[in-house]
Amino acid sequence: MSTRLVIVEPGLATTVQDRGRFGLQRFGIPPSGALDPEGLAIANALAGNAPDAAALEMRVLGPTLRAEGGPVRIAVAGATVQMMLRDAEPMGHTAGAPPAIPGWRSVTLSPGATLKVGALSQGATGYIAVAGGIAVPPTLGSAATLTRAALGGYQGRALAAGDQIAVEGTPPTGLERHLRNPPKPPPGWPCLSVRVVLGPQADHFTDAALETFLSARWRVSAKADRMGMRLEGPVLAHHPKPKGADITSDGIVTGAVQVPASGQPILLLVDRQTSGGYAKIAAAITADLPALGRLAPGGEIRFQAVSAAEGAALAQAAAGRLQRLIASIAPLPKAGLSLEALHAENLIQPPIDDL
Repeated sequence: MSTRLVIVEPGLATTVQDRGRFGLQRFGIPPSGALDPEGLAIANALAGNAPDAAALEMRVLGPTLRAEGGPVRIAVAGATVQMMLRDAEPMGHTAGAPPAIPGWRSVTLSPGATLKVGALSQGATGYIAVAGGIAVPPTLGSAATLTRAALGGYQGRALAAGDQIAVEGTPPTGLERHLRNPPKPPPGWPCLSVRVVLGPQADHFTDAALETFLSARWRVSAKADRMGMRLEGPVLAHHPKPKGADITSDGIVTGAVQVPASGQPILLLVDRQTSGGYAKIAAAITADLPALGRLAPGGEIRFQAVSAAEGAALAQAAAGRLQRLIASIAPLPKAGLSLEALHAENLIQPPIDDL
């Protein structure tokens, strides 16, 4: 019998995602993939996988999983969570509540063990990577799920109770691993400072609208999903025709900010359409897309204009920070009291005599 993860409870919106499918926008197919590619890469590194391997993306509330057919090592990253691991128990045995386990680490589930991932905090998006990978056949070169088109992932949809995800690879060995210094939410969270390059249709907006766009605080409305976020705030005025709100449809990039005739911005994410006919006032830079992918309805955004060259430099800097984070992953100490291991992990202070 193959090793697999059984979905006991699916959470609110758990899907299979990888880095996405690219080169297909001319056919009307968006990239999809991870809302937070940094969280995906860290979860996969904790599990010993390639950074772009398929994993489970969870939103707001995590799933409950059970290992069957063999042990399964999973790793959780991308948001702050508390997990509960309950080993398989004999029939009729009742035990107290299992201790909570923090995220940003790997955990091995023995056959029959159940892991419950609770509500996400300090971010609404998290990832569960499986050591060895999950056996989901690629569709158009990717395992990413595009639910609007029933494309990819697990049967093209969000996971449901009773689904079974086959696990690839050999049984896990060695120590569990953790991220020594998990990233903290940016200053002011959940109000996120997002850097943008203005345009390509900035000339469709009045000078006052451009100033308002960069000075206002925008609230993420309840109409937010993997396709995009409708933002609530002051009305952004377009120039009168022949420019106005509408344009001849052109290409869309992830992070583009469209402004329809209502004057309320729409920030487009990974499941966005591939072309659109509303004027775009700006586009978020690549370095800030992972943080945008963690925002939930009710969060707030402030925009800051940068040049395209500054955006490219910031993307390089963000890639370097991610590599340094991944390089900081270390084995967890073995079970049992070991002063040397505890000192090495900075979990306790050294004895006074050693000071």
